[in-house]
Amino acid sequence: MCGLVGVVVSKDAGVCLYDTLTVLQHRGQDAAGIMTSDNGKLNLRKNNGLVKDVFRTRHMRRLTGNMGVGHVRYPTAGGSSPALAQPFYVNSPYGLCLAHNGNLTNSKELSRDLFKEDLRHINTDSDSEVLLNVFAHELQRRNKMKPLPEDVFAAVAGVHNRCRGGFVAIVMLSGYGLVGFRDRNGIRPLVFGSRESEMGKKEYMIASESVALDSKGFTIERDVAPGEAVYIDTDGGLHTQLCTEPGVHTPCIFEHVYFARPDSLMDGISVYKARMRMGDRLADKIERIRPAHDIDVIIPVPDTARTAALELANRLGLKFREGFVKNRYIGRTFIMPGQSQRKKSVRQKLNAIDLEFKGKNVLLVDDSIVRGTTCKQIIQMARDAGAAKVYFASAAPAIRYPNVYGIDMPAADELIASGKTEKEIEEAIGADWLIYQDLEDLISTAFEGNPRIKQYECSVFNGEYVTGDVDEIYLKRIENLRNDAAKAKKVSKKANAQSRD
Repeated sequence: MCGLVGVVVSKDAGVCLYDTLTVLQHRGQDAAGIMTSDNGKLNLRKNNGLVKDVFRTRHMRRLTGNMGVGHVRYPTAGGSSPALAQPFYVNSPYGLCLAHNGNLTNSKELSRDLFKEDLRHINTDSDSEVLLNVFAHELQRRNKMKPLPEDVFAAVAGVHNRCRGGFVAIVMLSGYGLVGFRDRNGIRPLVFGSRESEMGKKEYMIASESVALDSKGFTIERDVAPGEAVYIDTDGGLHTQLCTEPGVHTPCIFEHVYFARPDSLMDGISVYKARMRMGDRLADKIERIRPAHDIDVIIPVPDTARTAALELANRLGLKFREGFVKNRYIGRTFIMPGQSQRKKSVRQKLNAIDLEFKGKNVLLVDDSIVRGTTCKQIIQMARDAGAAKVYFASAAPAIRYPNVYGIDMPAADELIASGKTEKEIEEAIGADWLIYQDLEDLISTAFEGNPRIKQYECSVFNGEYVTGDVDEIYLKRIENLRNDAAKAKKVSKKANAQSRD
């Protein structure tokens, strides 16, 4: 999962992008990058690290111009190195740069075709570079000295004809404009908006979440529709077009569970209200299956679960307490690249307040349980703090299947719920009682916010892949490429290369 933003403004695009990336930092902490266009000249700064560490004053002085693209990276495909930081760039045609979120399920075949048929060289193992080169090739086929909106839309149509998976992208055409487009199922989020400059000129932003627009005073126009492209030229002209026959709109439910900021709107749904309803549905389930519970206090696992936990406590008439203090300077453990690093980071990230646990039966509430490493340690922390009993509630159902659309859940055997009953998971994490959200209830929390969306991408819970091109062979291939053992091998290889240097 990554965060991306593109702007066409009157001045200082680099500063606008920097400010926006800090707001989108929750979507990726591996790398950050900005590329701007200043009268056709491209300026780039990208590197591994957080936004505040990648960009210094000397970098910002070079990021001049009135148009640009920014990206924060969370690696799902490929490894973790400065070469894989985005935006990516190709010089032909026009000079193009791309920021991408999601995953192409046919990137291996596309890489082969790009080399053998399109005569394009791919320099990394990132599907983002593949996507950029497919777009570049389709645009070059138009053979125009100056691209018109219809040429850009034709190139996006070509992308949809060739690329499969869940993806959104923003591509900057140096000196001409900015285009954002969304996959035909609308799995990954994308929104655009506008504001009026001091000179009375219309300015535009395209971004992963509405909170990015809010932070810079842009008014939300709407979400980019599945299969749609939004093109903004350098004069501030807005052009939109459906570039492929849209499929069934199936946005990713995990955005509401975990990834998105609570103050964002996605496809017209308030993430905050969806998380409130998650707590509401959990309360219904507890009252249904354990009406004579002996819970004394409800404590959230910071930060994503706080909204659901508060609503759950209100519904059950129980105390809500902040029992954990979070170190704000540690990244999200789910996004940590290796199991050993995740284990180490939990104790650095959280510390228990003993008086909230001592002698009490506590219900800990988290947004989800992925590998189980974090929640197992948190449960032990609660016991060490003196809790009499420790119950655990997940605002999401059991995650049993890999994700192929841009979330780092590639290997089923690394998911604690894979092949296990709830009782076995309960024992594995050391809880006295474990309760999961039901999938139907989770879907209803989003559906209530926008009844027009009838279906959600829930593959990590039910194993159903909406693009229809994912089979066991594909799942085994990505498992071998992206499991923790493969990541550790890449880290070791990189370390060896650096030592030789």
